[in-house]
Amino acid sequence: MTTVQNTEKGRSPYRWVVLAVFALINIVVEIHWIMFAPVTGEAAAFYHVSVLQIGMLSMLFMLIYIVMSVPASYVIDTWGLRAGLSIGAALIAVFALLKATYPDNYQVVLVGQIGLAVAQPFILNAITKVGANWFPFEERVMASGLGTLAQYIGIILAMGLTPYIVAMKGFPALMKTAGWVSLGAALLVFLLIRERSPYLAEETVTIERTDVFSGLRSIFRNRNMMWLLLLFFIGLGMFNAVTTWIEQILAPRGFNAEQAGMVGAVMMLGGIIGALILPVLSDKSGKRKPFILIAMFGLLPGLAGLTFAVSYGLVLLSGFIIGFFIMSAGPIGFQYGAELSYPAPESTSQGLMLWVGQVSGVLFIIGMDKFRAASGSMTPFMVLFLVLTFLNILISGRLSESKMALERVAVTDETKPDIP
Repeated sequence: MTTVQNTEKGRSPYRWVVLAVFALINIVVEIHWIMFAPVTGEAAAFYHVSVLQIGMLSMLFMLIYIVMSVPASYVIDTWGLRAGLSIGAALIAVFALLKATYPDNYQVVLVGQIGLAVAQPFILNAITKVGANWFPFEERVMASGLGTLAQYIGIILAMGLTPYIVAMKGFPALMKTAGWVSLGAALLVFLLIRERSPYLAEETVTIERTDVFSGLRSIFRNRNMMWLLLLFFIGLGMFNAVTTWIEQILAPRGFNAEQAGMVGAVMMLGGIIGALILPVLSDKSGKRKPFILIAMFGLLPGLAGLTFAVSYGLVLLSGFIIGFFIMSAGPIGFQYGAELSYPAPESTSQGLMLWVGQVSGVLFIIGMDKFRAASGSMTPFMVLFLVLTFLNILISGRLSESKMALERVAVTDETKPDIP
């Protein structure tokens, strides 16, 4: 009974303020990551550099994350949520304003992107920490889902607004707009983020958290966590590669850049809808494994359609299906990993899952480019992704429900009134 009472007290109304501010700074850093992607050609002409150099402005976010993920998780788990987010927000404000001050200098913009890329893991790796510090157990997947949803919103805003701002006012206006928005979001982090709810759930205070490195050792000894890391290595890496090469995947079948961009946007829309549905259902049931399995099975037809379909309508539907299932699986997997690795710090497990997905993303992106068919088609590698998705289904079947989730379901069942 004590656990249930503490869980109810844990529903501090201020948790929504913390989540909203976190979502805003998450949106901002994702905008900076992808802002040059929809205007690659125009940016190359404006800065008098190659298309590859413009592509690096986004690619380096993935590369730097691989280096900075563990240090960022260490800061978040050792110094606290507020410290980690404040460091990330400060970096975002400084380097976004640097780009705004010298918007027509490629070298300065590159330095700005490097600083923003360093900031990114301080934000991304805090998703499950926000849930653990502010939300009761039965709302944590939902909180992770909304935090992850902010990433998708940031990508959509960048894809939709960047071409419009560049066409109307040019790159200097784009840099200045992003700079002032970034400063405003950073100030909200400094002013409104608090460390944790004053009403802690019981499990948060009865078992002391391990340090980051002890947590990593325990994760690597946990069989279910190793399966989950392999699941993320395949699934997240595949998603990063497909979104990066979406135009090249579709071009050999006669689809133009505008149609490919629309497929990418629909994929993000599917992810938003999925992140609002599956994580909530997982919270209500108190289970993770069934929804991970559902996501992996659901991904198959979408991936097959994106690989082989020649109808634009079918390709759009396939993109929606991919986004709905693979992007909603992320927050469920993050919370599942936090439960499996408990009492290891939350951002340690989440950071490791994101890290393996970034590593595989880089490998898959390079592989898709190197192993094109003679015609330029990426279909052979997409077929490999279908095979790997089957492997993910088998891996999902080997997962066991987390002990923490099973105990919470048991407590909930015991507290339900008997109905004569």
